[in-house]
Amino acid sequence: MAGPKQLKFTCRPRIRIKAGKDIALGPGKVDLLEAIERTGSISAGARELGLSYRRAWDLVDTMNHCFKHPLVARVKGGKGGGGAQLTAEGRRIVDLYRTMETKALKTIGTEWQTVQKSLKPNPEK
Repeated sequence: MAGPKQLKFTCRPRIRIKAGKDIALGPGKVDLLEAIERTGSISAGARELGLSYRRAWDLVDTMNHCFKHPLVARVKGGKGGGGAQLTAEGRRIVDLYRTMETKALKTIGTEWQTVQKSLKPNPEK
C-alpha cells in the first residue's frame, strides 16, 4: 500500500503595479489578458477563468485606463460576432510582467530552497 501523497509546494511572486488606489496590473489581470489572447474574447476569457463577464470587463477597463495605450481592443462584430484581442502594447506588457515574475523567483531562489526544507511534506489541517 502506498503512503500518503506528498504535496508539491510552489512559490509564485505576486507583483502588483498600483496606480493610486487602482491595481493597474497584477497576476489575475495578466492571467485574464492571456485568456483573452487565447480565446479572442473577454467573455470566453472570463469563462475560462471562472469570472463573470462584468468582473472581467471591469478589470480590462481599469487596465486600459491605467496605461498610456490600451492593452485590450474590441474587434467589431461581423458574421461571427465581435470579440477582443490584445494590442501590441498588451502583448508587450504581458511579456514584461512574466519576465519580472521569473526574475523575482530567481532572486529569491536560495531563500525559497531554505523555506522548502522547513515545510512538512503532508501538513495536517
